[in-house]
Amino acid sequence: MDIAQMLANLTPWAIPYAILGGYLAIISLISMIVCIYDKGISKKGKVELRVPEKTLFYVLPLLGGSLAMFATMTLIRHKTQHWQRWLTFGIAVLQLAALIGITAVIVLGVI
Repeated sequence: MDIAQMLANLTPWAIPYAILGGYLAIISLISMIVCIYDKGISKKGKVELRVPEKTLFYVLPLLGGSLAMFATMTLIRHKTQHWQRWLTFGIAVLQLAALIGITAVIVLGVI
C-alpha cells in the first residue's frame, strides 16, 4: 500500500488526532524537562533561577502537560508536599476524561 492509498483510507479525524498527539507529546516533554530542571536548581540552592510555582502547578498542566508533570513530580519527589500537586493530578484526570469522551463520540459516530 502506498502513501496515497493510506491517506485516502484515513478518517476525517485522523489528522487532527495526529496533531493533538504530537502537541501533547511535546508539551509533556517540556513539562518533564522544566520539572527536572527546577529540582536540580533547588538542590543547588540558586533561588533566583527557580521556576515559579505558578508555571509548575498551573500553566504547564493546563497547556496539556499535567499527566507528565504529576508523574515526574512523583518520581523525582519534587514539590510532593504542596497541595497544588493534587490539582495537577485533577487537571490530568479531566483532560484524559475529555479525550476519552471525544474519542468515544467519534468512534460511535455521533458526530
